[in-house]
Amino acid sequence: MTPVPATSKGSATREMIVERAYAIASRQGLEGLSIGDLAGAAGMSKSGVFAHFGSREDLQLSVLDWTAERFAEVVVAPALARPRGLPRLRAIAEGWFQWVLDNPDGCVMLGAANEYDARPGALRERTVRWLQHWRQQLAKAVGMCVDAGELAPSTDPMLLAFEIFAITEGLHTARLYDPDHARQLALRSLDRLLASYGAGTGPASGSASNPSPTA
Repeated sequence: MTPVPATSKGSATREMIVERAYAIASRQGLEGLSIGDLAGAAGMSKSGVFAHFGSREDLQLSVLDWTAERFAEVVVAPALARPRGLPRLRAIAEGWFQWVLDNPDGCVMLGAANEYDARPGALRERTVRWLQHWRQQLAKAVGMCVDAGELAPSTDPMLLAFEIFAITEGLHTARLYDPDHARQLALRSLDRLLASYGAGTGPASGSASNPSPTA
């Protein structure tokens, strides 16, 4: 049996710790993430966890980065495989909706937006940077729809991206108080929104079929 290099073992252990931390942060928020709880979930000592992360904030930042990477794999990559224009924009939005629903304990990134809204520091900056980047990606996808003549020339890409954000944040809350209808309401809202910008209407298909993110 070929021995696994220590560096590979260390990377695998760090990945496992971040996955466990993600699960805890989904339920309790990043501020509810304690080294003690994490050590128990990972089957390690506190010192073992600290050997991979210099501080609690370092761990929290790593969870944010890990979440962004998983989001790119689960939502963005499949959408980019769709044709440019409305098929891709719908896949992005519907994939994002499914990401929220596949995380029943809460979306870490949207949760972080609330946790660090009024708390300056590295965690707020990292969250804001990701949200801004994601809005720009949405706006870019909208612009492709305009260029293809699928949305009205007067469409403001940043405004439409903002409105898709608003639907997703509404879904994030509705999954708590109306879980049976939240997804369909979000899809109907998306159809109405795109139709208001000149897109052809059709049944909300939920066609972005993505695997569930690790919880």
